[in-house]
Amino acid sequence: MLLSRNKPAAGPNAVQAAKDKESKSVPKLEDFLQARDYTGAMTLLEFERNSGKSSDESSMWLAYCAFHLADYKQSMEIYEKLTKKDSCHPDVWTYLGCCYFMLGMYTDAEKASLRAPKGPLQNRLLFHLSHKFSDEKKLMGYHSNLKDVIEDQLSLASIHYLRSHYQEAIDIYKRILLDNRDYLALNVYVALCYYKLDYYDVSQEVLAVYLNHYPDSATALNLKACNHFRLYNGKAAEAELKTLQDVASPSFIYARDLIKHNLVVFRGGQGALQVLPPLVDVIPEARLNLVIYHLKQDDINGANHLMKDLDPATPQEYILKGVVNASVGYEQGSKDHLKIAQQYFQLVGGSASECDTIPGRQCMASCFYILKQYHDVLIYLDSIKSYFYNDDTFNFNYGQAKAAIGKYKEAEEAFQLIQNERIKSDYIYLSWLARCFIMNKKPRLAWELYLKMETSGDSFSLLQLISNDCYRMGLFYYAAKAFDVLERLEPNPEYWEGKRGACVGVFQMIIAGHDPKETLPDIIRMLHSTANPQVEYIVRTMKKWAKENRVPIQ
Repeated sequence: MLLSRNKPAAGPNAVQAAKDKESKSVPKLEDFLQARDYTGAMTLLEFERNSGKSSDESSMWLAYCAFHLADYKQSMEIYEKLTKKDSCHPDVWTYLGCCYFMLGMYTDAEKASLRAPKGPLQNRLLFHLSHKFSDEKKLMGYHSNLKDVIEDQLSLASIHYLRSHYQEAIDIYKRILLDNRDYLALNVYVALCYYKLDYYDVSQEVLAVYLNHYPDSATALNLKACNHFRLYNGKAAEAELKTLQDVASPSFIYARDLIKHNLVVFRGGQGALQVLPPLVDVIPEARLNLVIYHLKQDDINGANHLMKDLDPATPQEYILKGVVNASVGYEQGSKDHLKIAQQYFQLVGGSASECDTIPGRQCMASCFYILKQYHDVLIYLDSIKSYFYNDDTFNFNYGQAKAAIGKYKEAEEAFQLIQNERIKSDYIYLSWLARCFIMNKKPRLAWELYLKMETSGDSFSLLQLISNDCYRMGLFYYAAKAFDVLERLEPNPEYWEGKRGACVGVFQMIIAGHDPKETLPDIIRMLHSTANPQVEYIVRTMKKWAKENRVPIQ
């Protein structure tokens, strides 16, 4: 039995349609490249190569795709094989140089690029290499070869960025954007420059233009998280970073490493020793953040070990070099290290690109701090004070500078703002705060600082400070108490002389009506604790006055 059909099985038009459908289903290399689907393009090229259809041209496209997928090693290996052939296209040497450059093999990159014919790409590569080699003469030579075309101008902007000339880079990017509004990625570069200039709110606004079109960009999301960290806090930044964690594919190593690194920063250094060391040579900031972690843990040797062989190239590296040298200098009493630190700070603070930034002003303050020019220190710290109201380290340094020029009331206010327990237990903090209390006529508070301390060399030093400063300020009662304890701890004629003078001073203040009479019994008791023939005469005089003025001394 034959089944009836409503339509014919095949006609001439149907056969042609099937052929058209088949031709449309076969992907073309140009389609993948146009869509920037480099993984798809590589898959097609690999398939053709395994099918025996490989050629030098397909190998070059394969290397091109690997390069754009950040697999620079595979791209390099393909180009190296091509250079060994007699039919090698001369431009391959430039492409190979680009691979070497991205792998950090700068000497090999220069050698390869010099074997290539002169061209715009070769010039841009040599331009960047001369920056890496810090060869200013060559840099200016290749700079003069740049044309007013987008590729060359973008290359120039990137060099400006690398040399911390952020405003110059912004000017170039904005000029290109005026004529090419569809070059949305340039907004990310502009936002990054504003971030480096500490304009975090402006950076956020510019970045939003790109994120509205590409909300899953790892670079843009990371920059947004960093802006939130600067504008708000670590928790706000971590919340933004969660978006990046959700969109990052398992093969996206760059994003994974970036997330791990930045989470450590956003969490205040939590897990730094586990996460950062393997990333030191992967993410440039990893070394610097690891140094900061060591400094915060008072591990100055660990910080110095990471920085001693680093040749600084960015303001951040110069600043950390200065901080580490200053820390070593103060710890070891090394004038050489302090001198080096002062020079690094002055170099950053005096540079055109940093002089008006917050880090630049902090550097100048640090420079003058080492030189003990505290009035100059305060000129710079006062200009940025509003940004650091709740910053314990800033308030610690600000308080010391104020106290050093005799402004003890403002110094006390700064010290009292500090919440960090590590700073508050530091002898330098305690000694400065005690001095401020005494100079502000609050000796009891200084004495209470001593009472809270455990017996140690620091507590003995604080006693000496309290005794001498109180005596000098005419606060004889607490001077006498301090000298009394010092004499008990270490019998010394100087301490007896100090106690004797302070006790007589208290007696004079009582007679003049400036000190309460109730302190007289304490003074007599302190005098009796010393076995000295002068005690009886002094005590007898005090008791006689007490009897005449009906002051009980028992």
